[in-house]
Amino acid sequence: MTTSSNPPRPVPRPTPTPSAARGLVRGAGAVAPVTAARAVADRLIAAIAVGDYSPGERLPAERELAALLEVSRVTVRAALADLREAGYVEARRGRSGGSFVRTDWGTRTAGAVRSLLGEDWERLEELFDLRRLIESLVARTAAERHTPEDDEAIGAALLRYERATEPVEARAADVDLHRSIAAAAHNPSLAALSRQLLAQVSLGISHEPFTPELRDRALPHHRGLADAIAAGHPDVAAEIARAHFRITEDALREVVERAEED
Repeated sequence: MTTSSNPPRPVPRPTPTPSAARGLVRGAGAVAPVTAARAVADRLIAAIAVGDYSPGERLPAERELAALLEVSRVTVRAALADLREAGYVEARRGRSGGSFVRTDWGTRTAGAVRSLLGEDWERLEELFDLRRLIESLVARTAAERHTPEDDEAIGAALLRYERATEPVEARAADVDLHRSIAAAAHNPSLAALSRQLLAQVSLGISHEPFTPELRDRALPHHRGLADAIAAGHPDVAAEIARAHFRITEDALREVVERAEED
């Protein structure tokens, strides 16, 4: 170990999980509702841009969005009204109604992406690196500790992903697949860290971005991971996981670059 006369650098404070109301000025009382609603709207605009929600897809219900983004339903309702006025979503009535995405890029998208992703890109790069390290460890450990029941759960989630015809189905199957792999590592703390890192790199949304192009990249990795874990090949599983978790990183980088050029 080398020595230096320079004073030690202060230990950085932990980076909090992204919050829907990030960047808001808080006083003695609560966050101003209009400001909070605008923050939620901008987060959803960025989430739509990266592929967390696709054109034609229904957004989660108000209650689910409020829980996901840790804000009140009143704030979510105001944010959705803002998105309707800006042309990002449209409201449909009836049993199958809700707020449906109209476009993945609008007049406010570049600004939202630059603010929420571009300005924090250096921090995100560190999180991407950490996530690849952790997820490769998850895959390696799963290949070492998996049980027949684990293999069955992983295989069932993979089959659902392969058969998914809608983005919402593919995202749900993707979440189930990676949670099944994490469960196969038989270390709840490691699985919790995996979920935490996903939230930190995905605007607080609890799933990976999805587009047909991203699916084409992800599917061979999913199949390879399932096979390597079932066959008990830790090195192969770890290598595939390292490559696989660059997909989300690449998707976010592409959107940030587009926003910088806009």
